[in-house]
Amino acid sequence: MTNALLQRVAELRATAPAARRAILDAILEDPDRVLEESFDTLAQRAGSSVPTVMRTCRDLGFAGLREFKLALAHDLALGGSALHRRVDIADSADEVVAKIARSAAASVAGVRTQIDMTALAASVAAIATAPHIDVVGAGQTSWFMATDLQSRLFRLGLSANAWSDYHLQQVAAAAQRPGGVVIAISHVGGMPSLLDAVDIARAQGAKAVAITRPGTALAARADMLLALSVPDDAVMHVGIDAYLTHLTLIEILTVLVAQRLGDAAVRRLHGVRAAFARHGIDTRTHPLQSWDGGGVKHG
Repeated sequence: MTNALLQRVAELRATAPAARRAILDAILEDPDRVLEESFDTLAQRAGSSVPTVMRTCRDLGFAGLREFKLALAHDLALGGSALHRRVDIADSADEVVAKIARSAAASVAGVRTQIDMTALAASVAAIATAPHIDVVGAGQTSWFMATDLQSRLFRLGLSANAWSDYHLQQVAAAAQRPGGVVIAISHVGGMPSLLDAVDIARAQGAKAVAITRPGTALAARADMLLALSVPDDAVMHVGIDAYLTHLTLIEILTVLVAQRLGDAAVRRLHGVRAAFARHGIDTRTHPLQSWDGGGVKHG
């Protein structure tokens, strides 16, 4: 067994009491699945209890399951092959599909355990009430996320721009004002020009929402930090885990902001869709959601 953390799990299992051994067996049996599980789910699968899961994590040197899962995700990232951290070169096509699908599901499920709900609520309140929002990203993946978020916020009726040019990011930041928001997206969180844009916007009185890893230079500048830790990718510096977790967080932000705006956002979305429908573009067959469950009537 080449995985250092799983090696520790196996060594602890040899001397652990029966109840904790069941937890350790469940970890060794399917470590990828552990990344998706809550305290209750892991305890139930092992035929044990939540306190026993906690004690087992502490035996391994971690404060709790969240800390253990982050370390496990990082350790698993070092395994596999140069193609994908979960995949071995000799794996069959069926195994590749299963492993990558499970890895993607674990990444998305991990968002729930990592989000700081206080920071999320503060971010939603700031975005929903901002006179203007600038969304900035560094790198191809982060730039895609920035344009996607800008498009979503704009359709809700908010004043929002996304900037890819580093000079224009700083110009836009200098035009910010108190009450405004700059949303900075960067997995790496260290691009100097992006950090300058955040500093400039904050100097103008705007609030900074950062979507990045904890401990980055960008995280240190955030008024509201939405931190997501994901394992490094074997092929791309910013790979599918960062892509999926950031996209999931953007969806969460969009829905919560729409809830905060209420019927005004629903009417705006209806108007956008109606305008597109008149020209036969961007139409969908499913009905627009309503906060009251009865649909939004327009005379």
